[in-house]
Amino acid sequence: MRERRNEIGRAVRRGTALGLAAAGLWAISLTADFSSLSQEAAALGKHSRTAAALLYSQLGGPAPDGGTPALSGWGRLLLEQSALLAAGEPAVSARRAAPLEQGSPPEEPVTSSDDQEEPVLRPPETEDGIVEMTAQGKAGNKYLFGQGVYLYNRTDMELDESVLTAGTADVPLGEGPQILIVHTHGSEAYSQTDGDLYEESDPYRTTDCTHNVVKVGAEIATVFRAYGFQVVHDTTLFDYPSYNGAYDRSKAAVEQWLAQYPTIRVVLDVHRDALVGQEGQVYKLVSWEAERKVAQVMFVVGSNGSGLEHPRWRDNLAFAVRLQQNLVQGYRSLARPIVLRNSRYNQQLLPGSLLVEVGGHGNTLTEAIAGARLWADNVARTLKELKEEP
Repeated sequence: MRERRNEIGRAVRRGTALGLAAAGLWAISLTADFSSLSQEAAALGKHSRTAAALLYSQLGGPAPDGGTPALSGWGRLLLEQSALLAAGEPAVSARRAAPLEQGSPPEEPVTSSDDQEEPVLRPPETEDGIVEMTAQGKAGNKYLFGQGVYLYNRTDMELDESVLTAGTADVPLGEGPQILIVHTHGSEAYSQTDGDLYEESDPYRTTDCTHNVVKVGAEIATVFRAYGFQVVHDTTLFDYPSYNGAYDRSKAAVEQWLAQYPTIRVVLDVHRDALVGQEGQVYKLVSWEAERKVAQVMFVVGSNGSGLEHPRWRDNLAFAVRLQQNLVQGYRSLARPIVLRNSRYNQQLLPGSLLVEVGGHGNTLTEAIAGARLWADNVARTLKELKEEP
């Protein structure tokens, strides 16, 4: 009842305001050139943004769901009496009918050079310089779709969707250590906008492994162990003090671990992505899962596109596809499309090797951990399926 009285009160106030405005215009018309005034009003009414803004103000602001409120009977009466407000109705109606937009990056965001060269990262110049987006696959461009998943082909090879079924997920999981987690760029860190502060070694990097991507790897390992898997987590910072040569150093470490534990069949190189727009925007990769904002996660698969030998890259891709299929079924948008690149990323060492990007430098560590735990839970269940297969 009170809400009804409030609505009536607002309608009366709007009507009074319009009435006073109309009276003011009438008084002006007594001393002014009315034909000139009408011409100016007509010209103003041709600008749909102006008319739409006036219409918004008379409607009382946006609806609770972020859309535009519908016209009440009183609002409709006001609209019919004002050519200027009526001019804004098409723009307002179009906005109401349009779906809510999600932030999206430019077609080719400025990122690290194929993850081989150290990216130059800077904090955004303004507080609103961090742009939230949910990365999703789409038809066309370099996206391929098959087996229920999207693949973004960033290689120099001409491929079609048949590549998604060209390999075999060859990951026979037995007894003993089965999973190895490494971090070629372990000092990669996240935004400190949530108050999770750390001492930077470089912008968006820290050697404090309680605040960088090594912490994310530890959370993933914890989830895997809860499912009964034996996990080796190498916390070495291969990118510090020198970024150059990090993949050579992590390759030597992976080879040592594989020699020590021949039972390892899955190698995950866990990273943090970096997406920067052409004008310096920092992109924050998010998904809403179970009413919680979490960082998106992405598989990166290497190939022989660089000219280096990598005969089983299609098997690595098949493994990523198998994991991705369950991820897209289990979560709305947690998983970004798989990316296929020219570089090998040491994946030639084992067909169960994948690079995993957890969030971007615009995300917070809290969001990255939350997304990584959901991702690891789903992947662990898929790995158990693979282990139980004959």
